[in-house]
Amino acid sequence: MDIRFEEAEARFEKRLILHPLTLSLSERRIGVIGLNGSGKTTFVRMINGLVTPSSGRVSVNGFDTIKDADRVRAETGFIFQNPQNQIILPILKEDIALGLKSRKLSRELTDAAVEAVLSRFGIAHLADRRAHELSGGELQLAALASVLVSKPGILIMDEPTNQLDLRNRNLVQFTIDGLEESVIVISHDLDLVADFDRLLLFHQGRLAADGNASDVISRYREIAA
Repeated sequence: MDIRFEEAEARFEKRLILHPLTLSLSERRIGVIGLNGSGKTTFVRMINGLVTPSSGRVSVNGFDTIKDADRVRAETGFIFQNPQNQIILPILKEDIALGLKSRKLSRELTDAAVEAVLSRFGIAHLADRRAHELSGGELQLAALASVLVSKPGILIMDEPTNQLDLRNRNLVQFTIDGLEESVIVISHDLDLVADFDRLLLFHQGRLAADGNASDVISRYREIAA
């Protein structure tokens, strides 16, 4: 993973949401923390081009998020805070197959890819289920399958344990820990990111701390006090 921000800032209308930022990301597990409205969601959405920089530049594995938008989206998968909103088709296996439509694979290859990704996350038994029938943990796994079936190298997750009970929260953490892809996670669940390789703390639209998890979490507790 090679993500670079070069004096990149984000404005909505005339309001500065994220101050000019320069940094590089290459670690496999990166956590992003901060109070609500701190700029962390804008930051991660700039990585996959959902938000484009008002000035400066953001690149992912050498691809510019504006000039090479399609390539950047192929490199990055994004799971929103409410995964149910990104499951478009009613039946899970059909929704996962939709992610492969642009590849124009044969029906046999598509079915094989869908079966493989369902098996990878232990949810093959949910293939014919509807999204509204799934538990919170099952929804997160379903969203993972629908995103990772197209094999992006980088996965971005926004509050993956939000509103989950302890069993489902632990299931999601166990799954994240076992992912082979590089992962960037926004979370208020500090235990989830406590052993990540690197943490970024945002505060009032600026990067307030960047480093190992224990130091950055300590700084966050000072800000939040």
